[in-house]
Amino acid sequence: MSALPPYATTGQRVWYYSFRVICGLIFFFLIAPIVVIIPLSFNAQDFFTFTPEMLRLDPEGFSLKHYRDFFNNDSWQSAMWNSLKIAPMATLLSVSFGTLAAIGLSQQHVPFRRAIMAILISPMIVPLIISAAGMYFFYSRIGLQGTYLGVVLAHAALGIPFVIITVTATLVGFDRSLTRAAANMGADPVTTFFRIQMPLILPGVISGGLFAFITSFDEVVVVLFVGSAGQKTLPWQMFIGLREQISPTILAVATILVAISIMLLTTVELLRRRSERLRGMSPG
Repeated sequence: MSALPPYATTGQRVWYYSFRVICGLIFFFLIAPIVVIIPLSFNAQDFFTFTPEMLRLDPEGFSLKHYRDFFNNDSWQSAMWNSLKIAPMATLLSVSFGTLAAIGLSQQHVPFRRAIMAILISPMIVPLIISAAGMYFFYSRIGLQGTYLGVVLAHAALGIPFVIITVTATLVGFDRSLTRAAANMGADPVTTFFRIQMPLILPGVISGGLFAFITSFDEVVVVLFVGSAGQKTLPWQMFIGLREQISPTILAVATILVAISIMLLTTVELLRRRSERLRGMSPG
C-alpha cells in the first residue's frame, strides 16, 4: 500500500493504521506456533514446555541434545534419507510433466483446455485423505502399493498442480512472436523450446519445482496409505513420534523443516522478482 497522502481525511487515517494493526495481528497469529516451537527445540530437558531455567534465560536450560539425537538416531536418519530419495525424483517428474502440460494448455487452439486444467489441478482441491485412499486402491490393483515407485508417483501427482500454476503464470507475459521468429529462422520446435522459451520461463519452472519439493518433503497422509515401512519418510517418523513415543526430537526436526521452508520460499520470491524483470513487469 502506498504512503498516506497529507490531505487524507480522519477516516482514511484511521483505516490506514487499523489495517496495518489487523495485518500484524493476523501475521502474529499465523507464526505464533513457530515462535513457540523454535526455542523449545533447544530445551535441555525432555519436556514440551518452557522450564524455569529457560524462562530465566539461564544457559543451563538450553541444549542441542535434541538436534544431536536427530543426527545420531538411526530411525530419524533413515527417515530423512528416504525423504531425500523420494522428494527429488517426485519433483523431477512433477516439473517435467507439469511444464509440458502448462505449455500445451497455454495454446489457445487446444480443445477443452479449461476442463483439462481443472482436472490436472484437482489434487490441490480434493481433500488429501480422499486422494490417498484412491491412490491406495488403484496402486494395490497394479502392484505399486508399498513400493518406492508408487510413493514417487503419488507425490509427483500432488506436485504437478503447483508446477502447472506457476509455469502458466509465467507464460502469461511470454512474447510468442519470439518462437515464431525462431521458427522462421529454421529452428525446430525442440531447439526453439530450449533456446528461446525455456530461459524465459525458467524462474516459473524452478518456483514450481520448489513448491513440488516442499509438498513431497512435508507430505505424510499419502505416504501412510501407499508406502510401507521401507518408505518411512521424515513426516511419517514425526507422526509416529507424536502418536507412540512423544519424542522431543520432533521439535528439533520441525525447526529444521521450518528453516528449509523459509530458504526455499525466499528462493521462490527471488525467482518471482527475476521473472517479472525479464518480462518487463517491474523495474530492474
